[in-house]
Amino acid sequence: MVFWELILSHPFFLSYQLISKKEISYLDDRSKMGLTIRYIVFSFCFLILIPFQENQYKPEIILSILILIWTNDSFAFIVGKNLGKRKLFVSISPKKTIEGFFGGLIFSIATGSLISIYVSDYKFIDWIVIAVIVSVLGTIGDLIESKFKRQANIKDSGTIMPGHGGILDRFDSLLFVAPFVYLYINFII
Repeated sequence: MVFWELILSHPFFLSYQLISKKEISYLDDRSKMGLTIRYIVFSFCFLILIPFQENQYKPEIILSILILIWTNDSFAFIVGKNLGKRKLFVSISPKKTIEGFFGGLIFSIATGSLISIYVSDYKFIDWIVIAVIVSVLGTIGDLIESKFKRQANIKDSGTIMPGHGGILDRFDSLLFVAPFVYLYINFII
């Protein structure tokens, strides 16, 4: 039980740090290493475990989650750019809007309902819940990574993909969402 408490307490700690006005501070390099392990390594472990269901490898599950994340990100951008007026977190990510967030959420739910037709491992309602988890927590994960970058005074988390915020920007939502989707799939459904 301590393992799950450790894994799930970290996203709540990061979410609290997101809404607090203070910078995310660590005393030493060891604390920074702990953050890296909890944020990146643990999340990748869950990504590896998600497609293994009932002693079978089901790649369509992880692909479906990726499609939900891409849908959320794409339509949050499109709706936010065209209809967005109210800012979501100006101090962290000045271009994200509340309208964009809801646009991403609505299109993720619609995509989740389509996925439920083609990927029958879970019921319709389960895909809707997974879509909501992906949309809401993916946005929080994106904002947390933006706060890390802003605090470090860097625009991109790497130079491999110029203009896209770096490689970590392509995975920030997925990293934050993975433990919660795994928990929902394995312990709630």
